[in-house]
Amino acid sequence: MSLPLLLLLLTILSSAALSAAEIRSTETRSDARPLILLDEFGFTHRGQLELNVTHLSLSGSTPEPPELSKLGFFLCTIDAWAHVLQQIDDAQINCVLQSDAIKRVFTFDQLPTTTAGAFNFSYAESSADQYTLIFANCIPQLKVSMNVRSAMYNLEGGRSNRRDYLSAGRTILPRVYFLLSLIYFIMAAFWINVLYKKRPTVFGIHFFMLAVVLLKALNLLCEAEDKSYIKRTGSAHGWDVLFYIFSFLKGITLFTLIVLIGTGWSFLKPYLHDKEKKVLMIVIPLQVIANIAQVVIDETGPFGQDWMAWKQVFLLVDVVCCCAVLFPIVWSIKNLREAAKTDGKAAVNLMKLTLFRQYYIVVICYIYFTRVVVYGLETITSYKYFWTSVVAGELATLAFYAFTGYKFRPEVHNPYFVIDEEEEEAAVEQLKLEDEFEL
Repeated sequence: MSLPLLLLLLTILSSAALSAAEIRSTETRSDARPLILLDEFGFTHRGQLELNVTHLSLSGSTPEPPELSKLGFFLCTIDAWAHVLQQIDDAQINCVLQSDAIKRVFTFDQLPTTTAGAFNFSYAESSADQYTLIFANCIPQLKVSMNVRSAMYNLEGGRSNRRDYLSAGRTILPRVYFLLSLIYFIMAAFWINVLYKKRPTVFGIHFFMLAVVLLKALNLLCEAEDKSYIKRTGSAHGWDVLFYIFSFLKGITLFTLIVLIGTGWSFLKPYLHDKEKKVLMIVIPLQVIANIAQVVIDETGPFGQDWMAWKQVFLLVDVVCCCAVLFPIVWSIKNLREAAKTDGKAAVNLMKLTLFRQYYIVVICYIYFTRVVVYGLETITSYKYFWTSVVAGELATLAFYAFTGYKFRPEVHNPYFVIDEEEEEAAVEQLKLEDEFEL
C-alpha cells in the first residue's frame, strides 16, 4: 500500500465531519481500492461491532492464489495512523493489516472452507476511543465484490445491556435537540403574543420571522426524533425524511429573511429591486443543491466513492450562500450613505445606516461562528464531547434569532426611524465630521 494513499486517508479522517453512526449497508462491486472507509464510531469500554458479509467474490488477474491474510476489516484511530505511516516509510510492513497499531477485526484467511460467499462476525472493543471501520485490500489488481452490513453500538450500563447505536459524545443529542425545539416553540408563542398585542404596527416581515422560528422548531423536533430512533434501533424509521424536509425549508427561509431585512423590505418598501430579486434567485437554487448534498453525505457515509466530492460541493455552496446574503446589506449601506448627504434627512438616514451596519456585523459574526468556530470545536474537542460543538452552534443560532426579533420587533415607530433629538444632533455632527474627514 502506497504512502500517498495513507496520507489521503489520514486527511479524510481528520477533516470529515461524519454523520451519526447507525446500521449501514454497503454494496461493493469489482472494487480494487486498497482502502474502503465504511463508518466511524466512538466506542465506550463496552463497544460492539457486528459484520454481516454476503455475495462475497474475488476477481482480477493475480499471478498466484491471493494471500487472504492481506484482505480484511480493521479498526483504527486517527492517532494510530502516525505509527502506521512510520512503519510503511521504514519498510517494516507492506500492508496496513500487518501493523500492530490497528485493531484487526477479521481477515479473509479466517473464512471457513464451507463458506458460500457469506459470513457473520462479532467483535468486542474494550478500549474507549474514536474508531474508523475500514476494509483493506493489499493485493494489487485484485477486485472485491461484496455486500457489507455493519452495526456498531455501545452497551449501556446496568442489567439492561441495551444497545446504543449513537456514537459516544452523540448519545445525549436527542435530549439536546428536544430541549432546543421547546425553546423555539416558546419563542414562537411569545412572538405570536407580540404580534397580537401590536397588530397596528405589524409588517409582513414579522409573519415571515414567525415562519422561520416555527420551521426551526419543527426541524429540531424531527432531528431529536431521528437521533432517538437511531439511538435505540440503528435506523431512523422515516424521521430522517421529515428532518431533511424541514431542514431544507428552514435553510431557504432563513437566508431569504436575511436578504429581505438587508433590503429593508416591508419596513422601508413593499417591493424588491431587480438585483435584490436576483440574489434570491441565486440563493434558493443553491440551497436546493446544498440540501441534496447534505442528504447524500448523511445517507451514504464516507465509504462512497463520490462522498468527498459531495462534501466539497456542500461546503462551496454554503459559503456562496453566506456571501450572497451580505450583498443586499452592503447595497443598502451604500445607498443610505449617499442619501444622507443629499436629501437633507441626515439624522434619519444615519440612524438607518447604523442599524444596517449593526445587522451586517451580526450576520458576519453568526456565519463565522457557525461555519468556522463550530468546525474548529469539532476538530479540537474529544469525541466524547462532540455534543458541545452542537450546543455552541445552536446557541449562536438562538442568539441570532433573538437579536433579529428584538431589533425588528413591531413598534409604533419604524425601527429604522427611531431616533430622539439628542441622537439627531449627534448624527448630524457625525455626518459633518465624516464629510470633513473625506475632504
